[in-house]
Amino acid sequence: MNLEEKLKLLPSEAGVYQYFDNQGHLLYIGKAKSLKNRVKSYFKFSPTLQASNDLSPRIYKMISETVFLEWIVVPNEHDALILENSLIKQLKPKYNVLLRDDKTYPYIFVDLNEDFPRLEITRKIEKGKNIKYFGPYSSGARDMLDSIYEIIPLVQKKSCVKSKKACLFFQIGKCLAPCENKVNKDEYKKILDEALGYIYNKSKLLNKLKEKMQFYSENFRFEEALVLRDRAKTIEKSEIKTGIDLTTNEDLDIFAIKSSNKKAVLVRMFIRDGKLASSNYDFMKTNDDVEFDIQEAYKRAIINYYSNELPIIPKEIIVADEIEDIITIEEFLYKKFNKKIKIVNPKIDKKASIVKIALNNCDELLRLENIKDENSIYNELKELFSLNCVPNIIETFDNSHLMGQATVGGMVVWNKGKENFDKKSYRHYNLESLDEYSQMKEMLYRRVESFDKNNPPDLWVIDGGTTLLNLAFDIVDSIGVNLDIIAISKQKVDAKAYRAKGNAKDIVHFKQNGEIKSLNLLPSDKRLQFIQRLRDEAHRFAISFHKKQKRKEDKEISLLQIKGIGEAKIKKLLLYFGEFEKIRNASFEELKSVLNEADAHNIINYFNN
Repeated sequence: MNLEEKLKLLPSEAGVYQYFDNQGHLLYIGKAKSLKNRVKSYFKFSPTLQASNDLSPRIYKMISETVFLEWIVVPNEHDALILENSLIKQLKPKYNVLLRDDKTYPYIFVDLNEDFPRLEITRKIEKGKNIKYFGPYSSGARDMLDSIYEIIPLVQKKSCVKSKKACLFFQIGKCLAPCENKVNKDEYKKILDEALGYIYNKSKLLNKLKEKMQFYSENFRFEEALVLRDRAKTIEKSEIKTGIDLTTNEDLDIFAIKSSNKKAVLVRMFIRDGKLASSNYDFMKTNDDVEFDIQEAYKRAIINYYSNELPIIPKEIIVADEIEDIITIEEFLYKKFNKKIKIVNPKIDKKASIVKIALNNCDELLRLENIKDENSIYNELKELFSLNCVPNIIETFDNSHLMGQATVGGMVVWNKGKENFDKKSYRHYNLESLDEYSQMKEMLYRRVESFDKNNPPDLWVIDGGTTLLNLAFDIVDSIGVNLDIIAISKQKVDAKAYRAKGNAKDIVHFKQNGEIKSLNLLPSDKRLQFIQRLRDEAHRFAISFHKKQKRKEDKEISLLQIKGIGEAKIKKLLLYFGEFEKIRNASFEELKSVLNEADAHNIINYFNN
């Protein structure tokens, strides 16, 4: 069925539509109150089917590439909005705007129901009515909290108040020992209020830290002084100075987006009780050949952020540009939080001044990012391997086993923003497959199945050759996700992997215009060394997990050996069943088919007893 025939079948109900190109790649996902009216508005039907003349250059280009259409019907426009947002995050269409990051941010909170409250960090809504939150923070929350505890003698640990005896913290002057009634509630409240003041006034906190650093230095406590110096640097980086006090107690969230030189950045600022409490930013993914759509960018930014459960709901959301489709977004917010939240673009007064500050920060972040990206390894990788975009999040896969025992896989994650491995995002996989091809297939399928919970990266690096590269592309193509993939394999000399010390002969495989290419880069090439670093970390991670699982299985194997089942037979069983638990649950007939009747009886009796 061609595109024109498909367009005639569009229903009038609300839903989500998807456009595909002639290679089956997903181009765009959109939502509509009426699929029939919305989708047909992209086209003109006379004299032939083609893109409408009323479209923006970006959308015109997209429709010109569209050869296939799919849709999903949902009960209403609100459900369409939710589904659209979820699918975009999972499938990363070429023409949709994508946030580089999509996570919940930490808050500092204090439970005022307690007699002697403490400051703590959370990423969720804590139970209790009289809880005060500060944030959210993209960075610096832990450093702020540690600094406050360094300066103010708050209760240091939850267990302290329950204790009946003063501990070391009291002896070193970092706690006033309410456990021994050495401070009453009113006195402690004054101390707590002072601590809360430092959260709103980071400059005051930084000055106190510098005083403490000076004290440590004068007393030759240089290590402690260095710790405080590093904390101060992190807090300074997270601070946006506005000098603005709204003289009200309003809670406001500010969103500002700017694009430049094929890059875009989103700055969020959070006004709490009329004062700037915190700010954070994320870069947005852009394609070199696609015009940036700031309207969709605002929609994605707002819906992504407020899809999470948030402890603080603002009175208003302030945006730096006039945006379309405000009513739909406000309806989404109302259904999410059961509260009317207005989206406004102020032109005058102090709110407009805050917007200007947010936009100035966008300019500065873009400037720094452009400097950082000049001749960066990431741009070089994009050019060398014909990637769709500069990779910000990279996932690398490897698997490990020994004669079919303890078969495992490992995924490691590189974060460009952190310029380091993101170890919190690493994943282990216990695998059932027997050969390396099937093991990689099993691992990649499991990763794809988790895209709805953990968004896809920009690039996969596979430890293997062209066969595994093709496998990976087949898997991502089967679900329509846009994802760059490369593979790295060791050069074979006389059918053996060649790795002379200090002269690693690795080959990198990639696809260009649908055709597989292979590159033999010099061992000194920084691009090769970067990919090798990713591969080696994945290998280390998989091997360490394999050893752990192998030790576990060895203990189990030793139990079987008591009954006369030797190591050779154990390997035979594991090669057949894949893992120890399946041997435990195997039937007599299955065991007999692998070994013999006597051994099968021994194994069954052993487990039954």
